[in-house]
Formats: sequence, structure tokens, C-alpha cells
Amino acid sequence: MKVLLVYPKYPDTYWSFSYAMPFIGKKAAFPPLGLLTVAALTPDSWEVRLIDLNVERLSDNDLQWADYVFLGAMTVQRESVREVLSRCSSLRIKTVGGGPLFSTCHDEFPEVDHLVLGEAEVTLPRFLEDLEKKSQQRIYLPGNRPDIARTPIPRWALIDMHKYASMNVQYSRGCPFDCEFCDITALFGHNPRTKTPEQVIAELDALYSRGWRGGVFFVDDNFIGDKRKLINEVLPAMISWMKAHGYPFFFYTEASINLADDPRLLELMVTAGFQEVFIGIESPEPDSLRETGKLQNHNRDLLASVRYIQQAGLQVQGGFIVGFDSDSPEIFDKQLHFIQKSGIVTAMVGILMVLRGTKLHSRLASEGRIISTANGNNTDTALTFTPKMSPQVLIAGYQRLVRTIYSPDYFYDRMMTFLKEYRLSGPSLFSTLQWRDVRAFFRSVLFLGILGKERLHYWKVFFWTLLRKPRLLPLTITLAIYGFHFRTVSDQICSPPTDECR
Repeated sequence: MKVLLVYPKYPDTYWSFSYAMPFIGKKAAFPPLGLLTVAALTPDSWEVRLIDLNVERLSDNDLQWADYVFLGAMTVQRESVREVLSRCSSLRIKTVGGGPLFSTCHDEFPEVDHLVLGEAEVTLPRFLEDLEKKSQQRIYLPGNRPDIARTPIPRWALIDMHKYASMNVQYSRGCPFDCEFCDITALFGHNPRTKTPEQVIAELDALYSRGWRGGVFFVDDNFIGDKRKLINEVLPAMISWMKAHGYPFFFYTEASINLADDPRLLELMVTAGFQEVFIGIESPEPDSLRETGKLQNHNRDLLASVRYIQQAGLQVQGGFIVGFDSDSPEIFDKQLHFIQKSGIVTAMVGILMVLRGTKLHSRLASEGRIISTANGNNTDTALTFTPKMSPQVLIAGYQRLVRTIYSPDYFYDRMMTFLKEYRLSGPSLFSTLQWRDVRAFFRSVLFLGILGKERLHYWKVFFWTLLRKPRLLPLTITLAIYGFHFRTVSDQICSPPTDECR
């Protein structure tokens, strides 16, 4: 059997970092971890190839080589998925679809020959067994959730690591919380399922043995879902491994704000090499948090929690949402004030997204407020639901907010707030520098410090860091490049600009 794994292209969004990649000479931020894991689940006798459309082109010869094309996709990749499916159909190539997009919206893709839904460890073996018998069905629905302690190591040999800015691994699936807008619990459940410390170390070994050095993203939707196991088993094992190998990686992940409540967990994460953590702040407005069931954020001083995490040595990246039913037009200024005061340099702001499979979708559908299917792009201003706020006010306020927070004045002011509060607890960031970082520095000098409209801000923060906190200079350059990417994306959000956006 010849199988071609195809990873669809991402549109330009906050998370694509597409405008930051040229600074470091990379094609994409992350490889397709899901498909690499699927590849490890296929029979050894199969010929398997992988093409990631974010780093290379897909030719007709590639498609015609395959007996089957396997597509794994996130919701935001829907448009690229349709293009690939259309090409496969015209060439009469059989297709298999899986991943979050197909699992929640499989009824939208009648052209797919076989749908292997849910988690591949459960449904893919059933498809493979039927394929062997030539009795394959069209849809394979998940029955139970797999024990991911049995999940194999991804087949890293299928990709060229040099094309990516970071590698990624998965430690856990599931989240103990139940936010109304989030589809994670629908996909993976409430009870966090985790890999063993031995598995985590084996996956780090696999990356290390293939020559990877640099960033490793733990893709868990809530890395700290099982705090006890992290503290007692996983993080101590990672700390020992990192020391023994000379700290070849730095880590980042996603977590809930209650990370701030556990000093020991914070200390161990920083010691293990974690440098960044994405946290869903969502809103500084208590009514909005209560409305969406974000109980872990409610009844706490969010600013103090963010400050505590950053002072412990973890840079906080934050997710923010506007458009909750309880939001008034004042929410945009409240979000702006919070973001600036928090020093969250990387602030991802989007209009409330109504994903299929969520409690939010069910509620709004029952109220007759669903307009269309969400495309998964949190920078899209095409509303898929009827908000309580005037749609015109919501869109204009959102555009003004993102344009403001990534304007040079606000962005670099926020960066200074962060740099003053942040305490680097690990080794100097210079110790992990690579050629790509040197390249990024010189390109940032040219495009931001000389040609960029933010050049005065760039040099101000550059020399402040050089004189006051020189160990943070690589991070300062990285954040300045991030700012360029986010500013470019925000310009697209405001194109053509409304009066509010101007």
C-alpha cells in the first residue's frame, strides 16, 4: 500500500507566524504532529510519504503515486482541505479524512471516501483491519478514548526538520474545565489522559537523536491538567534529562491560569526549561467569564496572576475574546487597558468563535442565532452568529482594538512592561543561540531598526535591554519580530480600514 499523508495549508493568522518565518529562514512554525503520529500507526509494510503544504508544493505526480491520500486537518484549514479533495477527485484518488475538522464537521465532506473520526489510536486500527479484508466502511466513529500511554513515537524521518521553527510533542489530552466556547472536552474529554515519564523522555530522545536543537512545543490544550503527576514524575524526569544533555531544548505550552496558584509547579516547569505559556485570559469582565463558564478565571486578580507567572520566569502569551453576550461597547477599552497593564506582549484577540460540537453552538442554535459554520480563523471578522451587541459596533471595535495593541506605540510600551517584570530564572538565552538567531537579529536590524516605521521604538527597547537586562536581548529581538507579524496580520484585519480602525 502506498499512502500519501497531506497536511493542508494554514491561512495567515496570529498562530501561523508566517510573517516572522522569513526572519529565521524557516517555512512554518510547526510540523504536522498528528499525521506523523498516524504514520507511526500504519503497517510497517506500507510505503508512507508526507507532504506539508505549509512548506512544500503538492504535485499531481505526488497524488498519482498514492493508493490513498490521508488528510488530517484543523478547522482553520478547511479551505485548503477542499482544494486538495477537489484535486484528488479529479484524479480519482481515494481519500481518508481525520482530525478535528472531519471529526466535528464530517457531514460537510461527502466527497471523502473514508472518514476515520475521533482519536486515531481507536478508529484507525479498525479501518486498517477492514482495509486488509477489503470491507472498509465509509465512516468510523470513536467508541472509547484511547490510553495514550500506548501511543507510538511520531515518525520524524518523514519530514525535513530544517524547514520548521520548532518541533512539537504531546503529553496529555483532555481538560478538567468546561468553557462554553471550547471544543476540547468534546474532542478529548474532561479527564486528562497522560503519557508516562518514560514516553516523554523517549520522545525527547527521538528529537535529540535526529539532531534537533531549540524550541519544543508541548501541544497539550492544558498541560497542567494533572498537576500531581507533573510535579512528582514528569517534570523531575525532564529536568534530569535536560541536565544530562546540556539543555538542548527550551519548552513552551498551554495552561490554565490556576498555574499561578502552584509555586512548586511553576518552579519545576522553569527548571525543566519551559520559557513560555499560553493562557486563555478571555476577558477582564467578570460577567463574560461567568457567562462562558470560565470558572478558573473568575473571582481572581487576573493581573496579579499573570504578573506572578512572569516573575517566576514564564512569559505569558494570552488569548482574549470579544463578543460575549454580556459584553457592552466598553469591552474594547477594558481589554486594551488590561492587555497593556498586564505586559502580555503576545496577545491573541479574536471575536467569539462558535465552533460546532461546543455548548455554545448548541445554545445559540437553539436560540436561532447561528448564521454559518465558523472557519476556525480567530482573526476573521465575518460573523457566524448573531451577537447581542450591534454587529457593526462589534466588528469596528475589534478592528480598532487589534490595530491599537499592535501599533508600535502600544506594542513596545507593553514589551517594556514585560521586560521590567520578567525574571529569567534559567541560563542566559545566549546559551541556546543558533545561526538562525543571528540571521534573525540582522534581519530585524534591517527591516525593523532601519526600514521599519517602528525604528525609534525598536532601538529604544534594544538599548534598554542591552544596558539593563542583557541576558534578555535574544528574547527582545524575538518579540520585536513577533510584533511585526502581528502588526501585519492586524493590518489585514483592518483592510479596508473602517473609521474606527483609522
